Order: sequence, then C-alpha cells, then structure tokens
Amino acid sequence: MALFMVILGWLFVLVVFICAALLRWKELRYSKKGLPPGTMGWPIFGETTEFLKQGPNFMKKQRARYGSFFKSHILGCPTAVSMDPELNRYILMNEAKGLVPEQLLPKIDEFMRTFLGDWNNKAIDIQEKTKEMAFLSSLKQIATAESISVAQEFMPEFFKLVLGTLSFPINLPDTNYLRGLQARKIILRILELIEERRDSEDSHKDMLGYLMRKDTSNRHKLSDAEIIDQIITILYSGYETVSTTSMMAVKYLHDHPRVLEELRKEHMATRERKRAEDPIEWNDLKPMKSFFETSRLATIGNGVLRKTTEEMELNGFVIPRGWRIYVYTREINYDPLTYPDPLTFNPWRWMDKSLESQSNFLIFGGGTRQCPGKELGIAEISTFLHYFVTRYRWEEVGGEKLIKFPRVEAPNGLHIRVSSY
Repeated sequence: MALFMVILGWLFVLVVFICAALLRWKELRYSKKGLPPGTMGWPIFGETTEFLKQGPNFMKKQRARYGSFFKSHILGCPTAVSMDPELNRYILMNEAKGLVPEQLLPKIDEFMRTFLGDWNNKAIDIQEKTKEMAFLSSLKQIATAESISVAQEFMPEFFKLVLGTLSFPINLPDTNYLRGLQARKIILRILELIEERRDSEDSHKDMLGYLMRKDTSNRHKLSDAEIIDQIITILYSGYETVSTTSMMAVKYLHDHPRVLEELRKEHMATRERKRAEDPIEWNDLKPMKSFFETSRLATIGNGVLRKTTEEMELNGFVIPRGWRIYVYTREINYDPLTYPDPLTFNPWRWMDKSLESQSNFLIFGGGTRQCPGKELGIAEISTFLHYFVTRYRWEEVGGEKLIKFPRVEAPNGLHIRVSSY
C-alpha cells in the first residue's frame, strides 16, 4: 500500500511537471516578437473552456489585463482579439455589401400574413415559432413553388445542421457536431429539386430559378454543387439573426408595455393608410427603432472571425499568417458613453440618427463589409412584428430562463399565450 501511494505521488508530480512544461512551451512558442500581449492556455484546447464558460467576463478580464487588443487561443486556433471600436472598423473595411431587391417584399408580406394567420387563443413557444418563420420565409424566396411540399422534410435536417455549426468541432458519436455532419437529406433533396426543374419547361422567378438560369445575364454558370452551397448559405446566413431577434423583440415588447403601445400606434397608422390587401413597402419599415434597440441589447452575434492570409501589422503588433482575428463587438453595444443607461430597453435613443453612423455601430458589420442579408433581415423581422403587434396581444406563460452566451436562447422555450388585439 505504501509503495502504491509513493508511485501515485510520483505520478502526480510527473503530471504537474508535464502540464507546467506544456504551458511554458506554448507560451514560448507564441512569444514571437511583435505579437500582442495575452495568454494562450493549454495545448490544443487553449483558453476555449474559459471563453465558453465565462463568455463576456473572460473578454473583460483579458482586456483589463492586456488592453483592447490581445492574443489568445480559442475555438481551436491562435487568435488576435480586438475589442477596439476603431480597429474593428478598420479590420472590416474593404469588403462588399449587398441589397435586397424590393420585389422580395410582397413575397415576405404574403408569407407573414399566412404564417401569423391562426395564432388567436393559442399557447405557443415563440422561440420555436420564430425559428420556423425564419427558415420558411427564406425557403419560400429560394423555391417558391416547392416550399410548402419540401418544408417539413427540410426543417429537421436544417436545424441539425445549424446546431452542428454552433457546436465544438469534435467528431464523436451522439454529438450535435456529428449530427450536423450527417444532415445530408437536405442536400440530396435540393439536388432532386434542381433535377426536377431541369426536366421541366416552367420558368421560376425565385432565387433557385436565378441560380439555374442559362441565359447571358448569368455569366458564370454554376455547377449543381455550387448551387447547393449557395442555397444552404442563403438559408443559414440570416436564420439565427432573424429568428432570435424576432423572439427577443417579442420578449422586450412584452416587458415594456409603453414601448409596445407606441410601436403598435405606428404600425396601426401604417395599416390605416393602406387597403387591407396592400402589402408592406420598404418605406413603411423605416421607423426601425425597436429593431435597432433589440439588436443592440440582445447582441445576437458577439463578433466576427477573419483569417489572415499573410502576415500583417495591426496597432503596432505583428499578426502571423494563418491566425484568426476575432473582431469582438459585444461590449461596444453596452458602452455607457455611447448608450446612456445601456442595459435599459429604450428604442427612443435611436431618434438620434447619429447613432447609426457612428464608427462603433457594428450591428450589421462595419466599413464596406456589412451583412449581405441586412435589408432582407430587416424586412423579415419588421414585417413579422408589423403583423404580430397589429393582430395580437400576448402574455408570457412560465417565465422561462434566457441565456445570452455563447448564443441567445431560451433553453426550455419561451411560451406565450396569444389573443386577438
């Protein structure tokens, strides 16, 4: 027994020695002259565990120790983290943005009217409903004619794909990551859609129809694999933002009745100017105070990642080729110098139009790299809210918990009881 304890003691010492040596080796490896200050954590895992567990507090702690630009090793790669608003804007320059054609609005309007048509006197999970809304609205714009018939087959596979992309990339059985990799039915069904349309003489004025066009207006003919990639990108790119922002808008409006009443008056006035069958137009969406404030306060995206393709200098530090740069924008949304009383839901702060033009307004990205689906997302969320607040009133049922990191969600759902307004 004594010998066993001695051996165990030596093993413990050896493990501690090896761990200390590995930590020291990693710090030396990334102590190259010119790198920003910071720590790299354990080999392979780096500081990912602390980042995921502590979230914003981890970032605040590192900023307090090393300043607004520091190095770390998170999510599997060495990373330079920027929490500096001006630097963030500089990093996000030189990239393109896109606009949504206004001809999409009638389709969005038609979809939202139908989707919200039968919620009266029902208890629903608004988190699940906004997920369905975001997915089905995009699907209708991609493949209008087939959207209803393929929706129920697509949806569960798409949700697996989303969870997989938001999971730690470890390919083990019974993990969200593996289930995401295996969500292949959606790919096979898109391929079937492409083949069905190719065999048909019908023309389709939707996104899939445009991607498959053979005339000279589509100069670069896409392969089937490229079309599938484009469709999945379109479905995925706005899903999280649209669904979660819509859910949080419903939550904040419920918790702030005065804001809800003002928003309802604005939207009722819009409806009074139109006939019952007239769709929402882009100019009707301009009063977007609640949208901006929900996006700021909920902070659906914590930042964006970029990868260096060559060694570059930022803020006097040298960032090696192949490193990630994490443009961490979350804390900017809670800066009391820009947003007084920043934890309060106050849409009226956006009456000051200068907030939208400030260098630290990065809700949609920064510089010329703004979210390519910005206008589409605004249209979907605003149209959803228009019909929801003009048709219904609602009360929360259950008071479920909300978490805001690493993603905004209600783990047990967000249940509400809806009645006619």
